[in-house]
Amino acid sequence: MFTVQIKVSARHGHLSPASQSKISQKVSRLKRYFDRLTALNVTVDLQNAALPAVEIVASAEHFHDMVSHESSAHLWRSVDGAVQKLEQQLRKHKEKVRDHKHVETARRG
Repeated sequence: MFTVQIKVSARHGHLSPASQSKISQKVSRLKRYFDRLTALNVTVDLQNAALPAVEIVASAEHFHDMVSHESSAHLWRSVDGAVQKLEQQLRKHKEKVRDHKHVETARRG
C-alpha cells in the first residue's frame, strides 16, 4: 500500500489549521478509488473571497497527473465539488485499466 502525501495550500489568503485539516480529511477519501496515488496537492485560491476556487492535483505512480477545479460561493462546496470531479476521473481510469486487463486475458485464452 502506498502512502499518499497530502499538501493543502492557500493562494491570496490564509486557511486556518482547522480548515486545512478538514480539507485533508475530505481529500484523503480519494485513496479508496485508486490505490496507486502518491500525492494529492490542494490549492485554495482566495483572490475572489466571494468565489473561492479549489484545485486538486492527483499524482499517481506510472500515470499522468489528474486535475480538478471547482469554484462556488462557499469554500466547502468548492472542496466537495473538486473532490467529486476527481473521484469520477479516478473511477473512470480504474475501470479503463481493469477492462483493458480483462480484454488482454480473454485474448490469450
